[in-house]
Amino acid sequence: MRMISRRRFALATLFLAGASLVCAQGRYGEARGLVSRVQNDLRRAERFTPPSEKEKERFHNAQHHLSEFDEKLSRGQFDKDKLDEAIDDVKNVVENNTLSARDRDVLSRDLGELRELRRTRGNSY
Repeated sequence: MRMISRRRFALATLFLAGASLVCAQGRYGEARGLVSRVQNDLRRAERFTPPSEKEKERFHNAQHHLSEFDEKLSRGQFDKDKLDEAIDDVKNVVENNTLSARDRDVLSRDLGELRELRRTRGNSY
């Protein structure tokens, strides 16, 4: 009898832990999808335009701050400061890097969506 109770307790604990992770993912799941898309768009832009050292640094900074923001989201924390840094970095890429017209348009759209994410703090995103 005790063994069954322990199993039930262990299963209940695992279920609650999993449910809390799903809630954290669920709350910011769309925001995390946006971050992933922006990172992919940055990688694509970097691949198709051979960047200078300064341009590489701007790409790296944007990727780094997006990753830090996403890491916090994965734990259910919305870090506005990290998002602000990422937005500034993506803006620097758009304004200062040599990009194709398509990549500039895509990253400009991403920038608008990141700003909307910041405005809503992920609630309507």
